Amino acid sequence: MTTYGIPLIVVATTRSTTLTGVAFALEWLPRLVAFTVAGSLVDRHGIARIFRTACVGRALAVLLAALLLAAPDFGVPAAVTVMALAPVSGFLTECSYIAAETAGGDASRTVGVRAHRVQSALLAIDQTTTLAGPLASGLLLQYGGPALMLSTLAALSLLAATLLPRQSAMPSGDTQAKNGVRAGWGTLRALPALAWLVGGLLVSNTAIALLQAAMPVIVVTELGRSSADAGLIWSAAALASLLAITCARRAIDRWGLWPVGATSAAVAAGATLAVAQADTYRGYVLLIAVLMAGEGGLTVVLRTLRSHLIPPEVFGSTLSLTILLLLVPFPLAGLLVAAIPPGQIGHAVTVTSLLQALGLFTAFARLRTLRTTPA
Repeated sequence: MTTYGIPLIVVATTRSTTLTGVAFALEWLPRLVAFTVAGSLVDRHGIARIFRTACVGRALAVLLAALLLAAPDFGVPAAVTVMALAPVSGFLTECSYIAAETAGGDASRTVGVRAHRVQSALLAIDQTTTLAGPLASGLLLQYGGPALMLSTLAALSLLAATLLPRQSAMPSGDTQAKNGVRAGWGTLRALPALAWLVGGLLVSNTAIALLQAAMPVIVVTELGRSSADAGLIWSAAALASLLAITCARRAIDRWGLWPVGATSAAVAAGATLAVAQADTYRGYVLLIAVLMAGEGGLTVVLRTLRSHLIPPEVFGSTLSLTILLLLVPFPLAGLLVAAIPPGQIGHAVTVTSLLQALGLFTAFARLRTLRTTPA
């Protein structure tokens, strides 16, 4: 709801392509900063403490924003409120995300070679919320306004903090462990299979980030559809991804990581090339669903490799670095959407889709020769 809802609030409030792109960038830039510190915090202070603190902080931030939007007498323009909320909520969201992903890595290590089953189950939970979140954001914004959408987000954040057990079964972290970005870089350099896969997905995410940043503009401004329609595209994509994740788990059992990853890469690259030529709402819904199905298979492969190969004592730091690298394209995509005319977005998508195909092909060609199972 945070990722897709805040840009929708901006475009609904301002009808400005530039401000929508800037808001997207403002939301993602602090997320990148969060990944430089969140992994170290989790390694040092434990999963439960960081997760709960981030959720409560996010709830307070969005409640304040909802109050300002519902009471214009305070004199704060709505655009200023949501533009300020974007970086704060982005930072806190990624802190809680790193804590949750670290818990998933700990769970995966307990089952060894069946780690892909754990990761696919965790990813299915994640995609289920991605299925509901964008659609809920669009509907709440359309029928209840920004204040209702943000109040709902605050309630969900507080619920997450409340449901977390007071004594987590996960390790609390080693305060003496080597951690931080430097430790993450050292670990990534020592794991060439993981490094090549992250590199390929970095190029792939450039195309996906551009589509994500541009979609509110394309759907609302260019196609004349509603905010709910914009949210529905990513909800449909999440459903396709959820189905692909289920299939990927069984396919990896039968054929292994490399064939499933290579097939998923081909599907994702082909769909992105086709999206660049789409000019109808139905075409965008269908093609982005196919694209995210391919991405779902790739994500299972990535998460399985991470849980197999990264040592537990630096898992949080290395996880933070890999996610940081994969999210670098998102704020850049927001700035690109803000800078170029809407009529040129299709050409930009075509260029990034060609780069995506080349990057994924190179990564999986190299990955085929490298070790992808635990030592």
